Amino acid sequence: MSTDLTQMDSSWAWAPYQPDAKRPWSRALAAHLYRRAGFGPTAADLYVAAKAGPAATLDRLCSPPPSPDFEQSVATLAERTAAGGSPQQLPAWWLFRMQGTPDPLLEKLTLFWHGHFATSAAKVDKPRLMLAQNELLRAHARGRFEDLVRAISRDPAMLIYLDSTSNRRIRPNENYARELMELFCLGVGNYTEHDIKEVARAFTGWELRADQFAFNHIQHDTGTKSFLGSTGNFDGDDAVRVILAQPAAPRFIARKLIRFFVFDEPAAPDALVEPLAQELRDNDFQIAPAVRRLLGSNLFFCEASVGRKVKSPVELCVGLLRALGATTNLVKAAQGLSELGQGLFFPPNVKGWDGGRAWINSSTLLGRANFVVRTLLAGETRFQHGGLAGTLASAGATAPDATVDWLLDLLVAVPVPGEARTALVALVKGRDGPGERDRALNDVVHAISTLPEFQLT
Repeated sequence: MSTDLTQMDSSWAWAPYQPDAKRPWSRALAAHLYRRAGFGPTAADLYVAAKAGPAATLDRLCSPPPSPDFEQSVATLAERTAAGGSPQQLPAWWLFRMQGTPDPLLEKLTLFWHGHFATSAAKVDKPRLMLAQNELLRAHARGRFEDLVRAISRDPAMLIYLDSTSNRRIRPNENYARELMELFCLGVGNYTEHDIKEVARAFTGWELRADQFAFNHIQHDTGTKSFLGSTGNFDGDDAVRVILAQPAAPRFIARKLIRFFVFDEPAAPDALVEPLAQELRDNDFQIAPAVRRLLGSNLFFCEASVGRKVKSPVELCVGLLRALGATTNLVKAAQGLSELGQGLFFPPNVKGWDGGRAWINSSTLLGRANFVVRTLLAGETRFQHGGLAGTLASAGATAPDATVDWLLDLLVAVPVPGEARTALVALVKGRDGPGERDRALNDVVHAISTLPEFQLT
């Protein structure tokens, strides 16, 4: 099947992937699924997935068992983080959750919605409000998109961030109305300036009292509003309903899901977007069925998808820690990610992060490799088996070739050139003395992190 997206048969693209002689299920495809549906595989994930096959692995990712102990531990840590009063502690909390979660797809979707409904603690400087929004995104991540939009429209952090608290009957504030249509639901070209003004009127009187959503009926414009082909005495919930009834809405979300989970560029042609948009329409705009279809499709597992995205800094960090069975100082890690362009809870603007090639420039490329080596050498970094040498020994990967292949399986999405692999093997050969093995492995992982292939996912 052609990797030219304009020539790709949409029926084939959206059919479920079935392993065959030309496209067999493999450790590489299992790792691809774990990278995109989460933050990368552990060695145990790959072992189980390779035996289970794609359907069972997808079931495991989409419907993991409940984990009350983990949820209690992150809730306790969240409360301590909120009580500390510093927004700068929020990213470390979320990295802790991402690294340890038994439900990586849920965290990946929460990250998607965080970039979609971008809100920054630089303006909303109350950690409790930002944590509440994060939990709101997680609670609705797989659910009905209309419920999520209604909830985020009432969210205190969003109300502050887009100045909705100053949206009054006499002088409507248009910020939220504009972003609701442009960035959240429809996209540019699917509304007018008149629509913005009228939608803003529908949201008048939505405000905060004691950091909680409140409706001020005195400040609400009760007059007739007309936008997007509908007329009535609309309030904010009515506005959401009318906006999401537009044909552009499911196409807009489908296109963003494809870009986030499948490939950064080129933009998917309309013929490939429409089947996923129809999946959203057919399921009352529920997100879970669309994501499951996407992650199980031929499109997802074909050459047009594998290795066709640039790792975000968060994916780089969490994927590295999970792959190597490591823990580290997550406050420092979060600071490092901010330097690489992705400060969790601190998106650059209401558009969120551009992603894709924007993650990479001459500065961040060097910064990524430096981040990796700093993490490996940090005194706070700990490994499950005492060190990288112990981790690889437990996996039976002690010979130089096996060592390099084990690391490449977990850390790199596409094959590296033969000469690069040879150079990596050379870094390990003959370095078996006490302590020397760990130093050699640190050198190999650092060298891997400098490769162009390492930047892809």
